[in-house]
Formats: sequence, structure tokens, C-alpha cells
Amino acid sequence: MNKITILWVDDEIDLLKPHIIFLEGKNYEVVTCKSGREALEEIAQTRFDIVFLDENMPGISGLETLTEIKTMDATLPVVMITKSEEEYIMEEAIGSKIADYLIKPVNPNQILLSLKKNLDNSRLVSEKTTANYQQEFRKIAMDLSMVNGYAEWADLYKKLIFWELQLEEIEDSGMFEILESQKTEANNQFGKFVDKNYASWFQDEDAPVMSHTLFRELVQPELQDGPTLLVVIDNLRYDQWFAFEDTVTSFYKKRKEVPYFSILPTATQYARNAIFSGLTPLDMEKKYPDWWKNDTDDGGKNLFEDKFLGTQIKRLGLDIQWEYHKISSLKQGKQLSHNFKSQKGNNLTVIVYNFVDMLSHAKTEMEVIKELASNDKAYRSLTQSWFKNSPLLEIIQQAQTMGLKLIITTDHGTINVKQPSKVIGDKETSLNLRYKTGRSLTYDERDVLAAEDPRNIYLPRINMSSSFIFAKNDLFFAYPNNYNHYVSYYRNSYQHGGVSLEEMVIPFVVLDPR
Repeated sequence: MNKITILWVDDEIDLLKPHIIFLEGKNYEVVTCKSGREALEEIAQTRFDIVFLDENMPGISGLETLTEIKTMDATLPVVMITKSEEEYIMEEAIGSKIADYLIKPVNPNQILLSLKKNLDNSRLVSEKTTANYQQEFRKIAMDLSMVNGYAEWADLYKKLIFWELQLEEIEDSGMFEILESQKTEANNQFGKFVDKNYASWFQDEDAPVMSHTLFRELVQPELQDGPTLLVVIDNLRYDQWFAFEDTVTSFYKKRKEVPYFSILPTATQYARNAIFSGLTPLDMEKKYPDWWKNDTDDGGKNLFEDKFLGTQIKRLGLDIQWEYHKISSLKQGKQLSHNFKSQKGNNLTVIVYNFVDMLSHAKTEMEVIKELASNDKAYRSLTQSWFKNSPLLEIIQQAQTMGLKLIITTDHGTINVKQPSKVIGDKETSLNLRYKTGRSLTYDERDVLAAEDPRNIYLPRINMSSSFIFAKNDLFFAYPNNYNHYVSYYRNSYQHGGVSLEEMVIPFVVLDPR
């Protein structure tokens, strides 16, 4: 292993001899020079791992030298050392992307800590993260055998996401594979839990907030405190929210984050209509047959969300001014962003943003998206990139300047499907890969949550003998006809409609403007 080479630039470098001897004793190689000009000449000739740079030197200053260094090599870490504690110097240095900032007199251990922080950081973080997860692994395994309530499942799922995000930053594929196996086991157990308890949630007082109770339970109380922007991002998983949370919190302070549960099927026509109507699919079909469409009906399934919302607002007795917007294209997003100030008089502005759902479908159908979103890490990254460059972020920035409270939520999540499960149905059977509704369905009972009478879980029946089945874990339904082609085409695609932590446990976040 090559020695780490340090360039130390200080016009009083002779006084730092004890520090240099200390570092050489730790097996670092130290090259010294007494001016910024001399330092630039050294950097032009030699590849250094890090630079310690005095700010106050004759000739060109430390800040000027720093600018020149970054022009020559933007990736070279520079630690600024200065006698001055003046704020503008700190701001200039930080603005120039220094690696660290030390105030004289510095002692050798400060220098050593800065070196480890900047050069050994990834190794030290990797070792610590691995050790911490190894400890946590046993606790998660124990929790999995004991978890018995919906709140505990939400907490466990968020813990698994936390470790997924931690472990993907380090180079330890072994630990990541262990976590993946824990997620699979968690979904196996969660499927059993939902199978046993889901129907009772529609009757029990001690039930989680679900799609049809979300507006009443969580949105309505927030409308008392001033104008609110409610953003429903279709098909947004919890881990995707975490991927761009930092971008949102540059403009907003998070006040509340509540996991809530999507109804089954975890599909837009069911879950999102339920959010806006405040009703179960069964009740929507009964009360508003002209607005509700079943799987086998022709036409768009979410064409009346604004009307559903209007009836819920009226039913709740809310005397508010509100507007609803659905964004399904860049052009629509830019148009709303351009005219967003017109929303200023509203108590509630609702935006449904469809990009993430389109992204998941594009991964199935387009080779380039399959490459860009080959796994969950890449899928999160793609979502983050979209959000940072989207009209939605522009709208959120405008909402902050207008003093609007911000609520971000979704209708359901999605899961990367890996394993096929054979199903047989007639020509009237619905087409979704994660749930099916139809007559005389034949399936592997181990793979599904089945509702022989859909009315027990507040779903409409297309005809008297229709049932519903929902795929568990990362399974997807495949017909025996042309089975191998079908399986090859849909494996490793993102689907929703079934029973998994990724699809059912989803974020509701309230933020106040900074």
C-alpha cells in the first residue's frame, strides 16, 4: 500500500517540524512549502492525497491559492488552517468546498483526526456500519418473530429501509445480501399478518389510518392552521421519499411524519380514489356508480378525483376554498409552476403528480429505463434526480415563499417483482400482475391473500361469483400460456396491487415553511 502524501503549505513551516515528525511517525509522507505560488508548482508536478493550507501568507493568500488549486484539481481535498476566526474567511473557504477548517494553534491530534476524516472516512464508516448492522441484525430477527401490530410493522419496515440506505453506501455485498434476506422474511411474515388482520381494520376502532380515512384523520386537522399545499405523488415508496427528503427540507421543516396503510388492491384506481372520496371502493360503487369503474370497465379509472374530493369536503362540513390539479406531463407541471401564485387565495391546493408511476411502468416497457433503474438503489437515484429537476420542486419553492404549509403523501408504493406464480382465469379476469379479480380463479394458495367474497374487505364484485387474490412478497402472477416469455418480460419490473411492506406502508409528511 502506497504512503499517503500530504502537501503542507505555511510561511512558518519550520515551526511545524514537531507536527511533521509526528505524522511521519504515523507513516504519512509530508512535502512542505512556504508560499501559495510554490504550492501550485508542487501540485502541477506531484499527485498529493491532501493539502494543509495556511490562510495568511505573503504573496498570494490562502484563499487565492485555494481557488487556483480547485481549478487545477477539483477533487483534491484542502484543509484550511488560519489564525483568524473572521466569519467571511470561513464562508469563503466553505464556499470553495474545503475539506476541513482548523484554527491555529493546531495540535498533532487535530491534524490526524482531519486526515482520518477525509482520507479514511469511507473505510471507517464501512467498518462501523457493518459492525452496527451485525448487532442490529439480531434485534431485527427477534422483532420479526414478535411483531404483532400495524404500528410495529411500520416501525420495523422503516428500520429495514434505514439499514438498506446505510449498507448501500459501503462496499460490503455480504451484509447487503443478509439485509435482503431479512426484507424477504419480513414480507413473508407481513403477508401472514395482513391475511389475518386486514378485514378487521374496517370494523375496529384500533385500526391504522388507511386510504379512505387519510383525509379525515390526517389532512383535515392540518387545514385549521392556514393555507395548505397537499401533494400526492403517485406510487411513491417510503425509501423514495427518504431519497429526496433533504431537498425538500432545504425549504421546509418537517413537523410530522406518519406511516399510513394503503388499502388493497394497492393500485391507483382503488387507493387514490379512496383518498379523495373518503370512501371504500364498495361504497364508491354504491354511492357514485357514474364515477366508479371496475377493472373490466372501459375508460379511465381516476377521472373523477376532484368530484370525489368535493363530496368529501362537503360531507366533512369544511367551509374552505380549494383547487385540484393533476399533473401527468412536464408541460402541465411547468404550466402550474408558472401560474402557481394564483393559488394564493386557497385554503387547500391539491396536486396529484404522476411521474413516479410513469417511471415504474417505463421500466417494464423501455430498455433504457431497465438499465437506469436496474435495482432499488438505482430506482431511488432516478426518482431523486427527477425530483431535483422537476416543476414540482419549483412549485414547492414557490409554496414556501407564499407561506403555505406542505403535505407530501402518496396512494401506494411498489415492489420489484422477482418470482412468478401461476394463475388461471377466464377472459374476464383483470390484467394486473399483483392482483386479480374474476370468476373461478385457480392459484397457489401459499402465494396469495384471497378474498372469496370481496365485500368482506369492502371491494365491489364485478359479478356474483367474482373473487380477488393479491400476490404476497415479490411474486407476480403469470398465465400458463406463453409462460416463459411472460416471466422473462416482467421479472425485475416494478409492480403494485399486492401485499408487501413496500406497497402498503407509505409516508404522510407535514412540513412548515422555513
